[in-house]
Amino acid sequence: MRPTEAVRRLGPADLAALSSLEQAASPDPWTPDQLQAALADPDTRVFGIEHEACLVGHAVVVRLPFEAELQAILVAREARRQGVAGRLLAAVIEQAHSWRSERLLLEVRAGNEAALALYRGAGFGEDGRRRGYYPARTTGQREDALLMSRPLA
Repeated sequence: MRPTEAVRRLGPADLAALSSLEQAASPDPWTPDQLQAALADPDTRVFGIEHEACLVGHAVVVRLPFEAELQAILVAREARRQGVAGRLLAAVIEQAHSWRSERLLLEVRAGNEAALALYRGAGFGEDGRRRGYYPARTTGQREDALLMSRPLA
């Protein structure tokens, strides 16, 4: 599978597909209420990519007073390693530019090597670390969050 559809802004009509993707692909899924709030917030953009009319990836970015924050990127398991996350990240960066944000911020699990490679390749640098920020998944130990940013101005 090679998703080739364009990145598009998602709206309230996409809530069911968005919720379904979260439940299927995220170890810590957003609730339908959280997703609905993101879709309705005028300072938030939710982008998605579909393959054969099925949502296979999404990204959430929020406008802050001087910056923007990437809150989530999620790609369905069967669509990973096919450029979906990179295309979503490019849309997020473009949106942050259009808001005239000075920086794009994010946080990521320190052990998420695929995400770290994506972010570093897109020009993000590490700003700090929150020790033991994320709940344990498989190791039984909490995981650090890396704070990263990319200048936009």
